Amino acid sequence: MDTKTIRMDEQNIDYEALKQAGDIIKAGGLVAFPTETVYGLGGDALNEESSGKIYRAKGRPSDNPLIVHICKLEDMDPIVKEVTQAAKLLAEAFWPGPLTIILNKSDKVPYATTGGLDTVAIRMPEHRTALAFIEASGGYIAAPSANISGKPSPTIAKYVAEDMDGRIEMIIDGGEVGIGLESTIVDLTEETPMILRPGYITKEMLEKVLGEVKVDGTILGDSLEKAPKAPGMKYRHYAPKGRLTIIAGLQEKVVREINDRALSMRKMGEKVGIIGTDATVSLYSADSVKSAGRREDEESIARALYRILREFDDEDVTVIYSEAFDETSENGGIGQAIMNRLLKAAGHHIENM
Repeated sequence: MDTKTIRMDEQNIDYEALKQAGDIIKAGGLVAFPTETVYGLGGDALNEESSGKIYRAKGRPSDNPLIVHICKLEDMDPIVKEVTQAAKLLAEAFWPGPLTIILNKSDKVPYATTGGLDTVAIRMPEHRTALAFIEASGGYIAAPSANISGKPSPTIAKYVAEDMDGRIEMIIDGGEVGIGLESTIVDLTEETPMILRPGYITKEMLEKVLGEVKVDGTILGDSLEKAPKAPGMKYRHYAPKGRLTIIAGLQEKVVREINDRALSMRKMGEKVGIIGTDATVSLYSADSVKSAGRREDEESIARALYRILREFDDEDVTVIYSEAFDETSENGGIGQAIMNRLLKAAGHHIENM
């Protein structure tokens, strides 16, 4: 299969090209497209054969649910049994935006899209190209991240092409994404709303709208045995080719431990990469040392994380050490989301100094 790439940005949308992309979706094909979070791999959410193609293109387990992307609020009604009051409040507060909500599905959505569940995950992205593409495609796009399952999600089209060239019909190259981590997922089918995946929309932000919101206990733990109600809950995700270990603790001890391990691994013939911050990269010695940004600017770290993991793959790094990041969100930050992704990338291999 030849994969065509078209380029555009949000200020210069090529609607004729998006019509071609929409026709591919309507014919049962697949198109990768940019959102404000990561690149998505889109197919017709209401066509079970299209959902099957998404799973095959990614090598994704078929019990891992897909998110249905919409471009109009009213398009939520036909695909759920009931648009609850909580759903209305969240949509009004955060859509378009990096928030996915889970509701009970209607018969309109095939089980192939929901991973066999009676619930459906829905979001409306805050990206003009994505919204125009969804509209051109008929209004319902099932889209996980546009990468081979288990690898770091792509934040630029280069890495979409690396994974998906020859597997899908088209890639819409919209440049680098803005956020860099997947959307927050909130389950609204429980008595108390529950966060199943942390993201840019934090618990504190949700509680200002809904009141009490719980957090799934597996978010910062190993959930491999848990039935996946949302994308990313069960399987290893975001993993680079190199073996990643997170070292947590006081900065001086962390730097010393990472340097000691890096030296030992390099003597054994390994190619070592280190993830630090602007304040610490000059303290490290390895084959490749990269800064994720400033600790006080969590959004910069979120944007950089997947790119750094992909760059280590490009450089054939075999062993990676990373500093840990703040899991708390007392100031409304997204540290928990960053650590959730980093822990999954490391297979939950974290050591405290």
